Amino acid sequence: MTKSINPAPRNPGLSRREALGALGAGAIVLGIGFQPGSALAQGDGDNVLTEALVLRDPDIPVAGNVEGDITIVEYFDYQCPYCRKLEPELRQVVQDDGKVRLVWKDWPILGPVSVIAARMALASKYQDKFAQAHDALIGVNSKLTEPRIRELLAGAGIDVDRASRDLAANAKAIDAILARNNDQATAFGFKGTPSFIVGKFRVPGVLTMEQFGQVIADARKAAAEK
Repeated sequence: MTKSINPAPRNPGLSRREALGALGAGAIVLGIGFQPGSALAQGDGDNVLTEALVLRDPDIPVAGNVEGDITIVEYFDYQCPYCRKLEPELRQVVQDDGKVRLVWKDWPILGPVSVIAARMALASKYQDKFAQAHDALIGVNSKLTEPRIRELLAGAGIDVDRASRDLAANAKAIDAILARNNDQATAFGFKGTPSFIVGKFRVPGVLTMEQFGQVIADARKAAAEK
């Protein structure tokens, strides 16, 4: 896991009690072991850990099966080597299952270039090409720079000049998404990338394909017993 370096401040609207409550109820997967428990609060709209904001943020495109019965949320950084390594396996798990919604939440904690990459990827959604931007930026092993980001996006069929204009026009909305993502990751107690929510369980670390399958099955079981 890549650790956070100088993450943005937590949302002041999230109370200490709410954050601690969410952490205390959250399940943690360590190796094969899994302890069930809800990681999501049932508070009002001002709580950054509501199910709606964590699992179904309307401003973030969905991959996988958009009608799936289980959601995997990944908090990631495009420069995180563990995120890059895990990506093909995570996508394979989602494809093999067939009933998983996959939500990528940019959490750019590894410096200014990470922020640039995240903002440009989110700007690409205005061309309906967020997935293409994500694949292009997460699929490289080399260090990212701003020119390299633009090169990768262009190679993925994205109009980079338009993305820059869309970013300028929608900067407030895009930065609000990144702030929400950071607020959630911080409140969940995540220390670095990648970190996950699977159903209503929090998974602060890297899993194997087998372990992802187990957590998905446990999340389904928990949902059925609700």
